[in-house]
Amino acid sequence: MAGKVFFSVSMSLDGFIAPSSIDELMGQQWMELQRWVFPQRFFRENLKLGAGGEEGRDNDILRETFERTGASVMGKRMFDAGEQAWPEEAPFHTPVFVVTHEKRDPWERPGGTTFHFVNDGIETALDQAREAAGDRDVRVAGGAATILEYLNAGLIDEFSIAVSPVLFGSGIRLFEDVDATRVALDPVRTEPSPRTTHLTYTVRKR
Repeated sequence: MAGKVFFSVSMSLDGFIAPSSIDELMGQQWMELQRWVFPQRFFRENLKLGAGGEEGRDNDILRETFERTGASVMGKRMFDAGEQAWPEEAPFHTPVFVVTHEKRDPWERPGGTTFHFVNDGIETALDQAREAAGDRDVRVAGGAATILEYLNAGLIDEFSIAVSPVLFGSGIRLFEDVDATRVALDPVRTEPSPRTTHLTYTVRKR
């Protein structure tokens, strides 16, 4: 049976998931947004940052998200930023399908991540990701514009947001231009932790 299509992101309290400029990624605001992630044992293991790290519900959520994902889809903007920032052994360890107009051969990285570049739209990228994922789930990794395309097209089954106690004031909003006439949500669970609040929803047509 085919798995779900989902996304899972960190979001500021005022609704932003990234700064406006790629140059500001890894800056102070973004680091504050992701502060709940960095101390976790699974994050440190996955990026080979050494032993140690925190355990608890935040750590479990990171691990569960990774383990359910059989393939990922992302936009070109996210790939461009990640190509500079990810270590040689990229942290996905599964096939990743990049929605782009650029024609490029697959890019294989150590550790099981291969980036495939899809030139004919979000649905083709998702079809390829579903096939690669088998009975596991497909994660739409980002960025916000790509997530919104899938959400407005009715292709997202579920999503989780980690709401961090930080204000951006400006940047890239997750739900900018969402088609609220087509998208309805049902709450699944709310899980607070000392650093963030995890919100999970299923998506249905309005």
